[in-house]
Amino acid sequence: MARKLWRLTVRDEFSAGHALRHYEGKCERLHGHNFAVELTVEGERLEANTEILLDFKLLKQALKTTLEELDHRILNEVAPFDGMNPSSENLSRHIWGRVAQLLAEHPNPQAWAVRVYSVSVSEKGAQTATYMEIDA
Repeated sequence: MARKLWRLTVRDEFSAGHALRHYEGKCERLHGHNFAVELTVEGERLEANTEILLDFKLLKQALKTTLEELDHRILNEVAPFDGMNPSSENLSRHIWGRVAQLLAEHPNPQAWAVRVYSVSVSEKGAQTATYMEIDA
């Protein structure tokens, strides 16, 4: 029997500056991006009354809250990037963890019924870093 699974995706963006430590190129100097972020969650059961996995409004708010912590900042000065390279790879992992935390702490039990599937961060439309955690 096939396992039923739904995935929801929301997108947002933020603007920030960063310098890639140990890069040995132009990107080692401070520069900025309009980062595009795509967040996907997944779950196996719909809420009984509304027959939705999770309200998009709640999902968009969790992403917006996370990105507000990074928006219009120099990422190298913001924890954890004051000690970790603010690469797109590390940004996607950080956003994944922060959104997962916000959903786990949300008072709506339906937020607990989903898990963060992936987060993708793009500095430009043609290049994207994606982070996900896969159960072994």
